[in-house]
Amino acid sequence: MNKKQKIGSPPGTLHYTGAHAGERIRITLIRYNEQEFFEQDFYDLSECLTHTQDGKVNWINVDGVHNLQMIEKIGQVFNIHPLTLEDIVHVEQRPKFEDYDHYLLSILKMVTYTEVMQQEQLSLILLKNTVISFQEPDKGDAFDVIRERLRQAKGRVRKHGADYLFYALMDSVVDWYFHVVDRIGEKVQVIENELLKESSRTSVLQLYKLRREVINLAKHVTPLREVVNNLSRSDNDLITESFSMFHRDLADHVTRIIDSVYSHRELLNSLMDLYLSFNSNKMNEVMKVLTIISTVFIPVTFIVGVYGMNFDYMPELRSPYGYGAIWALMLIIMGGLVYYFRRKKWL
Repeated sequence: MNKKQKIGSPPGTLHYTGAHAGERIRITLIRYNEQEFFEQDFYDLSECLTHTQDGKVNWINVDGVHNLQMIEKIGQVFNIHPLTLEDIVHVEQRPKFEDYDHYLLSILKMVTYTEVMQQEQLSLILLKNTVISFQEPDKGDAFDVIRERLRQAKGRVRKHGADYLFYALMDSVVDWYFHVVDRIGEKVQVIENELLKESSRTSVLQLYKLRREVINLAKHVTPLREVVNNLSRSDNDLITESFSMFHRDLADHVTRIIDSVYSHRELLNSLMDLYLSFNSNKMNEVMKVLTIISTVFIPVTFIVGVYGMNFDYMPELRSPYGYGAIWALMLIIMGGLVYYFRRKKWL
C-alpha cells in the first residue's frame, strides 16, 4: 500500500506499508507445557483458536501482516489496542516496547545477512499464557532454535510460562545480531586488506555499501537498549520477578552488539578517511612531479622561444658555436635545477 495514503488518517487506522500482497496468512500454533506439546499450521484464525487451551502456553505465530481484516480480527479476539495494531502493520516502525494493562508489546527488527543485509519487522505481544508474534512471510526467522527446544523438551522453555517464551524469542532475535556483526567484521577486514594493498574502485564501492549497511544496522540496534531497559523496569504482572536475571543478560547482549556495531562504523569511517588520504597523497605526488618537470623546462623554453624569433639581426645567430653553446647553457640550467631540487629533498 502506498505510504502517502497513511497521511492524514486518524490514529489507529490500519495501513500496511510493506511489499507483500495477496499471499495467504499462515498461522502456526504451538501449545505446550512440561508434559505435552502440540504444533499445527492454520489458515483460519477461528480454527486456530479452537486449539488453544488455558493452563498451557500458547504461541501463535502469524506469518504476514498484509491482511488487515485478519489483523483486526486478532485485535478484537485478544482485545489489542488499535494503536498497537497500527504499529504491527506499519513495518517500518522503530523498535520499541510498550506496557499496556493486560499485554506487553515489543517491536524488533529481525536482521539476516547473506550477501547483503536484510531486515524485517517482528512484533511480539505477551498476554496471559499466550505469546503472539507477527512477521513478514517467506523471510525465515530466528525462532527455529526455540521451536527445536520446544519439540525436544530441551532447556528451560517447556518448564516456564509465556513470559519466559517472550524473553526467549527476543533473546533469539538479539543473538542473530551477533552473526550479522561477525559477517560485517569479516567483510571489513577483507576491504581493509584490499585498501592497504592497493586502493581500487571496486574496494571503495564495497566500502561505501558496507558503510551504509552498518549505519542501517546501527539504526535498528540502538533502540534495542531502550526496549530491553523498559522491559526490565516493567512492573506488569505478566512478568515474574524471577526473570530479572535473564533481562539483565539480554541487556548485556544488546550492549555488546551496540559496541561492536559502533566499532565497525568507526573503523569503516577510518578506512574511508584512509582511502581519501591515499588518493590525496597520490594526487600530490603527481602534481609534484608535473610541477618539477614544468619548472625544469620553463627557463629552457624561454631560451628556445627567444632564439626562435625571426629577426635578421640577433646576437650569436650566425655564430658557428651558437647551437652548441645554447645546448650547453640549457643542460647546465636543467642540471642545476635538478641538483637544487634534490638538495631541498623535493625530488
